[in-house]
Amino acid sequence: MAVTTPACAEDWTAPEFSLPGIDGRTWSLADVRGERGTLVAFICNHCPYVVAIIDRLVRDAALLRAEGVEVVAVNANDPLQYPEDSFDNMKLFARAHGLDFPYLFDGSQDVARAYGAVCTPDFFGLDRDGRLRYRGRLDESGRLPAGPGVRRELLDAMRLVASTGRGPDNQIPGMGCSIKWREA
Repeated sequence: MAVTTPACAEDWTAPEFSLPGIDGRTWSLADVRGERGTLVAFICNHCPYVVAIIDRLVRDAALLRAEGVEVVAVNANDPLQYPEDSFDNMKLFARAHGLDFPYLFDGSQDVARAYGAVCTPDFFGLDRDGRLRYRGRLDESGRLPAGPGVRRELLDAMRLVASTGRGPDNQIPGMGCSIKWREA
């Protein structure tokens, strides 16, 4: 089911986390915090919205990292209901798409709940102090192929955050598949 992200709550500060990465390392928010900002992206392997944007996310993440904004991706989907989102499949997905930033597994789903993540993809653009400054979409093309003149909203927003500490005044909600919560 498609879900849209809520509006950016700029007084919100990102909770700390400690999650296993596909590289065998345990990562915290402090480990991935960028000098000029941090992007926490809740994604998964199977969602058509993520599959449609993943190569653009990898491209823009490389540009942001070169500018002092670090990027981390978190998968919180229940792999029992969606085996394609398992930890082993995360490794395959990352390799297939050239993810060059940490890809972490939130098996308890506690981090996704603490962040208020609702869908994949769900982007949390943080300033250097961990305050939320952007919560919107990657770009205006959504699930469609991006044309050459597409406005790269996430990239532009995080560049603004990096240079001013503020997010854009106009933020268009992201859209994606609902997070696949574990059954109680």
